[in-house]
Parts: sequence; C-alpha cells; structure tokens
Amino acid sequence: MKKIHYYIICAFSAICGLSSCTDFLEIKPQNEIILEQFWNEKADVDAVIAGCYSGMQAEGVIKRMMVWGEFRSDNIGPGSNTTSDGSLEKVLKENIDAKNTYTNWGGFYTVINRCNTVIKYAPGVAADDPAYTESELQANIAEMVALRSLCYFYLIRAFRDVPFSREAYIDDNQKMDLPATKFNDVLDSLIYDLEGVQNQAIKRYPTTKELYQTGRITQDVIHALLCELYLWKKDYENCIRYADMVIESKKAIAEENRQKRSSSFSNEDAEERFNGFPLVSNSTSNSYFGDAYTVLFGRDRGNVDEVNQEIIFQLIFDDNPSDNGMPANGAVNSFYGNSNATVGLVAPSDYIFNDIDKTSGRKVFADRNKKRDSRMYFNCDLDDKSINKYTTSTIDISVSGSSPEVSYGSLYSQNQNGSNWIIYRLTDIMLLKAEALTQLVREGSDQETGDYNKSILDRAFTLVNAVNKRAICQNQLADTLRRNEYNSKVDMENLVLQERQRELMFEGKRWFDLVRLSQRNGNTNQLKDAALSKHTTGTGLISNHLTKMDAIYWPYNLDEMKVNLNLVQNPAFGSGENDSYQKTTKK
Repeated sequence: MKKIHYYIICAFSAICGLSSCTDFLEIKPQNEIILEQFWNEKADVDAVIAGCYSGMQAEGVIKRMMVWGEFRSDNIGPGSNTTSDGSLEKVLKENIDAKNTYTNWGGFYTVINRCNTVIKYAPGVAADDPAYTESELQANIAEMVALRSLCYFYLIRAFRDVPFSREAYIDDNQKMDLPATKFNDVLDSLIYDLEGVQNQAIKRYPTTKELYQTGRITQDVIHALLCELYLWKKDYENCIRYADMVIESKKAIAEENRQKRSSSFSNEDAEERFNGFPLVSNSTSNSYFGDAYTVLFGRDRGNVDEVNQEIIFQLIFDDNPSDNGMPANGAVNSFYGNSNATVGLVAPSDYIFNDIDKTSGRKVFADRNKKRDSRMYFNCDLDDKSINKYTTSTIDISVSGSSPEVSYGSLYSQNQNGSNWIIYRLTDIMLLKAEALTQLVREGSDQETGDYNKSILDRAFTLVNAVNKRAICQNQLADTLRRNEYNSKVDMENLVLQERQRELMFEGKRWFDLVRLSQRNGNTNQLKDAALSKHTTGTGLISNHLTKMDAIYWPYNLDEMKVNLNLVQNPAFGSGENDSYQKTTKK
C-alpha cells in the first residue's frame, strides 16, 4: 500500500469557504496519509487546494519572492541588523554563492507538487463523488495549473533553467533528479498549459466569498499571468491582447460598483483622472490626499469593491493570527519592519533617498513634481529611512501647504503584519501593456511609419500617464508627464521602466524587470548600471561580474546540486564549492 508523507501532501481541516479568516487556507498536516483512504470526496480535493495556497503563504516562499524579484536591484539596501542574516547580507553586496540560503527553491516545488497531485487525483474523486461536478473539477484543475505555472514562472525568472515536471511525486521510488529544462521551453509549456485551461477557470467569485475574489485564481489571474508570460516570450501582440482582457474585466467591475453606490468609481473619475482606467481613487479636497494606499496596502476591509477594481491576485494574511487561524505576513514583518523595529533587515537604498533629496536631475521621481509624487511617501519614510509599503496601516497626505505633509498610521506590531502580498494589480498590467506597445515601434522615416509609431507611442503614454496621474497629490488635476518628451521607442521604453519602478517599488518586481530588459537587449548594461548605483565599494568586481548574462540569474543551491547530479551549475558561479563568485572570478 502506497503512503504519502506529509511533506508531499498534507491532510487539512475541511474547507467550508473563505468567508471568514478562520477557514481560509488552514493547514493541519499529519505525519502520513494512506493514499487509498484519502482521495474519496470533494472535501479531500478542497483540502489539498487549500494546502497549495498555504504553501504560497509560507514565509520562506514570500521571502524568496521578495529577494529574487527585488533585493539585488537599485531599490533595496541594508537595514537594521542586516548582519544577523549572513545570506541576505551577501545578496545585498551582490556576493552570492551556491551556499546562500536564498538559493533554496524547495518551497516552490512543494507547491508545484501539491498542484500536480490535485490534477492527478481530482478526476477520480469526481468519478466517485456525485457532489463534485464536472465544472467544479475543471475549475479546480485550471486553478492548480495556474498556481503551478506561477511557481515555475518565479523559478525561471530567478534561475533561468530549472527542472520541470507535470508529474505528481507520491512515493520514494519515482525519479526526481531531473535535469534543468531550458528557460524558453518552460515558458512555452506554461503558456500552452494556461491557454488550455483559461476558459474552465472561475470567472469571478460571489461577493459572499470576499477573500476568494482576489485571494484565489480566477480567469483574470490567468489572463494577467499570460500577459506577462507573453511579454517575456517577446510576443507583444498576445501580451497586449491579454492585458486588454484584464483591463476590460476590471472596467466591468468598476461599472457594477458605480451602479451599487454613487460614492464609488464614476465614469467622470475614469475619464478625467485616469484616462478611462478604473484605478482606486486618491480622494482630494482642499487639504487632503489619500485612500489609495489604505485600500491597496493597508487593512481597509471596508473598501472591498475598490480592492476588486484594482487588485487581481494577492496572498491573504491577517494581523491577528492567533485568533483567526490565518498567518501573519512574517516575511514583510522581518524584512521591511514593524512597530518594534521601524527599519527592517532591509531599507530603501541610499540611491533612492539621494534621488529624492535632489533638487534637479532626479532619475526615479520626476523633477517637475516638486516632491508631489505620493509614491515617495507611500514607499518610503523620509525621516526614518525605512520602507512604508506593506508595513504601515494608513498614510494620509495634507496638500494645503506649499509642499505635501505626510501623516502615517501605526506600523503593524511584531509578528502581526496583516498586509496581503500582491502578486498582480491593474497598474502592473497596464504598464506591462505599455512596455509591449513600445516594442511594436517600427524602424523607418516615411509618413506611414511615422503615423503608425505615433499612434503606438500615444497608446503607451496614455497608460503610463494614467498611472502617474493617480499618484500626484495636488488639488487640481494636471498632467505632469508631457507626451512631447517621449517621441522615440527608447524614450518611451525608459519612461515605462521608470514608472514601473515608482509604482511597484518593494513589490518584488524591479530585478525581474531588469532581467527581462537584459534578455530583450542581449546585454546587461542597464541592469548593471542600476545594480551599481547603490554600491560604493567593490564596484569594479561587481561590474565585471554583472557584465555576464549568466550572472543576472541565481546559482543552484549546493545541497540541490549534491542530490541532483543532473543539474549543471550556472557558469557565472563556478562549481558552487567556493564561498562566493568573487573567489571564482579570481581563478
């Protein structure tokens, strides 16, 4: 009789729905489960699906989303007591080796295998349990394919080539030491899988299941993921096509909200303030500017409709884990800070603060905004030099004076950070679409080409301008970006990259954006310049290292190399036996 050990598949409490915190993705693993006694009814499937989401909520997984996607970039520098985490310290110094704990990918493969297990066994449950309908089965399979694809997408963006399998590993006799599959082959497989299941996914969860609406996979999530996958594939038409699906879906939700209550999103807001896009509004008056931060990153559960307008998919956490049974966001608590340690293990880099302090020549926040870009304050505490995003419950800005004055709510208590971790939101997709549009600009100087390119650049600018306009805290609406300053492909491409840095700072996106740019350009020039901007020592060695395309990815963990002899180490990091690439490059 086959046995499944708890680290492959766990037994969970019955899933009744996600209408309250206490029943959302609770995991209660048991040491081992008799396979033939488990997959009998719909509740068993629900339990393992819950375990997949719980695996995504694991602190080790969220930390790697943050470290892989952000911490090597120009956004992040050392914070308080960084030396207590030697692996993190090395990452921030761009001195990564195969022994670094952040090269461990086990949490993602745990989720992948749970997803594969559901896909393998759920059809048999549907055949035996009349309560488990065919439509529910197909929706669950679509959900698991999407969650699996998301995990693989994180892995290939970090490591480039990774072991890839759709097989469920359920006993020790199966071959698990797979060689790495090439980046492009994994990317194509993910697209193929998602294209095949997108129509079976849940379109939208009912309002009675509040946490499901942005906390579980829907068609919008799959379309958002396909949008980004196609961008990495350099299939820009399909990237735009899926971005438009997400945007139109969010517009429909916004219109429903408008009809439910007049105080919500209105057509006038959309046309005047956000160029027709249903973004969460920053309320303005003669003296007050705010709301968007609290709705998106704070704990304003009262604005569920507005959350659903902009957030596409997020991992759900709770600030009262002991009572509600849902975990707090431990990764943000330790990395970004809490009420006991205002500055976490990391902080905004000196490069970011030096840029903010400039009176001219800013590269991140535009000069002409005169420090009125609210994201300066939403992202960073300018006094404590700490990270505000995800750590602070509310942020309000007074605009009555000559310059904005910021009022911060309380930081989450230690081990009680309740901020949800956002994977996709609408502004992210809008800017991915804008990036794809810039890649459609054609070469040539004839009238037809000029007219075509102007149309393409106009569309890209409209997207960027809407995102930017939402952030500018001033009483009277006015565009602060000027279309006539971005008349070439390069200019618009750089604007999109800058806007993504401003808008998505500390959300685990920046390094991946730079990697994607390096892949597209075939060189690491912009990535290298960004990484070097926060370093004052060792720049020559770092510059030499990051000139190599291989070096923008991560090495395989040394322990993984020992158990999987089919893996070939990233050549930028030598054999992995050295303490760091610095020793490797001296050979």
